[in-house]
Amino acid sequence: MEKRAILKMAMAGIGAGAVTGLFGAGGGMVLVPLLTMLTSVDDQKIFPSSIAIILPICIVSILVTSAIRTVDWQQALPYLIGSAAGGVMAGKWGRKVPVTWLHRGLGILILWGGYRYLC
Repeated sequence: MEKRAILKMAMAGIGAGAVTGLFGAGGGMVLVPLLTMLTSVDDQKIFPSSIAIILPICIVSILVTSAIRTVDWQQALPYLIGSAAGGVMAGKWGRKVPVTWLHRGLGILILWGGYRYLC
């Protein structure tokens, strides 16, 4: 792999990590468009690749926030269980959804989230 491609991928990872670390989530919302724009990764592999990239980012974020004792595990546990169930379902059925719909769905979520935070 050429150095320029590696640099682009590293930039996408830095963007996703920064967003996840600063806002507590949303790294995938940044990573999917960045992978689409900066790399030649096939559209069918973008979403699974972003999940694989986000996992270590999330683990690092959890370790850091746990170390400074800002995680309320009692409050987080129901969300963790629901997220795990949603991840299993998406992993099984996500391949059946056309990539165009995934991109549009992500775009709608980004716009809706932005609107909610601005208003």
